[in-house]
Amino acid sequence: MSFYLHKSGVLQRMISEYQPASDGGGGGMCTLQLDDIPGGAKAFELAAKFCYDVKIELNALNVVCLRCAAEYLRMTDDYAEGNLITQAESFLADVLSNWKDSIKALETCEGVLPTAEDLHLVSRCITALASKACASDAAAPLLLVRNASVVIDKDALWNGIRSGDTASSTTASGMDWWYDDVSFLSLPMFKRLIQAMEAKGMRAESIAGAIMFYAGRFLPGLKRNTSFSNALSVSAPSEGDQRYFLEEIVALLPTKKGVASTKFLLGMLRTAMLLHASPLCRENLERRIGVQLEDASLDDLLVPNLGYHVETLYDVDCVQRILDYFMSSTDGIGTGVPLPQGGTPTTTLSPITMVAKLMDGYLAEVAPDTNLKLPKFQALAAVVPDYARPVDDGIYRAIDIYLKSHPWLSESEREQLCRLMNCQKLSLEACTHAAQNERLPLRVVVQVLFFEQLRLRTSITGWFFVSNNAAGGDGARLHPASAQAEVDTDAEDDVPEGGKETITDVKARVSELEKECKSMKQEIRRLGKPRRSWSLLTRKCGFGAKVQQAQPAMSGKDV
Repeated sequence: MSFYLHKSGVLQRMISEYQPASDGGGGGMCTLQLDDIPGGAKAFELAAKFCYDVKIELNALNVVCLRCAAEYLRMTDDYAEGNLITQAESFLADVLSNWKDSIKALETCEGVLPTAEDLHLVSRCITALASKACASDAAAPLLLVRNASVVIDKDALWNGIRSGDTASSTTASGMDWWYDDVSFLSLPMFKRLIQAMEAKGMRAESIAGAIMFYAGRFLPGLKRNTSFSNALSVSAPSEGDQRYFLEEIVALLPTKKGVASTKFLLGMLRTAMLLHASPLCRENLERRIGVQLEDASLDDLLVPNLGYHVETLYDVDCVQRILDYFMSSTDGIGTGVPLPQGGTPTTTLSPITMVAKLMDGYLAEVAPDTNLKLPKFQALAAVVPDYARPVDDGIYRAIDIYLKSHPWLSESEREQLCRLMNCQKLSLEACTHAAQNERLPLRVVVQVLFFEQLRLRTSITGWFFVSNNAAGGDGARLHPASAQAEVDTDAEDDVPEGGKETITDVKARVSELEKECKSMKQEIRRLGKPRRSWSLLTRKCGFGAKVQQAQPAMSGKDV
């Protein structure tokens, strides 16, 4: 086909400067080769049709390529009024007013770089998208207040796209309608769009939600039910590509605490270890997880050991670092400053108490690993301070599992391990189990029995104190220790006639407990001697019947 492309300044110049071959071949025909026209043959064909006033259909998928081709061909109004550049610019303005069309236009910019960059088409598409998303995001708080009484389905988005496991705080308000659309962009385009949204003031929660959605599409290893071998399968991107992608995504995440879920961060950390990401990337993830460790689940915290020198089944060193980051954060011990002697933290104990419970569960999970050395187990357990555990049943269970899986420990090593728990903070059920636990050192068992008897005596003394106050009306409120003297002389006169026999029996029991405490002190002094039969000790302390009664309750637990 022959075209008279009089509307192109480039072709006019090329034809006027054309010099035929010296051999005179070609019959004087002018032959031009256009190898670098943006958009290739399809864009050139549309431009040629435009020159002949052939009707062409402009849409969001071809307007960028056609605009770049028109620029290359210099189809300005200097050569024809209402030339292709003017027509493409006019239509592009309409495209950028619509979200879906702007997404399509931005995607087509990939094929005509760097011309699209030089013409600022990429930045215009990104600015249009960021403005629309930020305007919607800014309306989110008002929408939540206005529709406070409306129940919103967290699994359904405004445009009908389901968010699945990537739901974030924005899901409830429906502000994540754009997550799926931008997840099809290339990483460079996605990064520029996210940075533009940050510059326009989009909330960190919305940005983190979009990044988590985007990462879930390109990193198969994030899915818990996906094996690590499948994560690097032939259909998935190469290991190098995934490693580069992960490192870029981690650097892109907002630094604000809590905007990225701890579950997502731990999944990213597992994947980073699998892909052997840079130490800086892994440290970044560990710090982020440590700051919000109280939100982690035990299952996600069990990170497999994927190092080159595998010693233990789970990466205990990684969890140790995460826990250290937590303790140095504001949710750890207040401000990271050591507490005064005998002091308690001034901030709420809720986060650190949750972490203490989480770590007790983690220790119980890793304890059966025979390759887990005692110093490493102790170091991890000792990071959590004593005040963080209201009850020490969890750490006792972990210690018992470790002792069961490491029967070769010496007596001194077992005593050293048991110093991690506070016998005074064991529940009755745990005390009953510990009293007959042959894996525990004798010193520990005696301590458990002593504190249990002391607790029983304190309870009885407190009961006397309450009874005395109830009988005496609103009289002086005495401390249980000072109240004991009055109990011995006045208790029988301060209670109804029917209760005197009961009080007499209890007073006799208190006297018996005092004798038993003295007996236990003598047992403690004889700890250096060989272990004796447990039946004598439990019978002497009056615990034989109680142990038999409580034993069925503990038999179902692997403590």
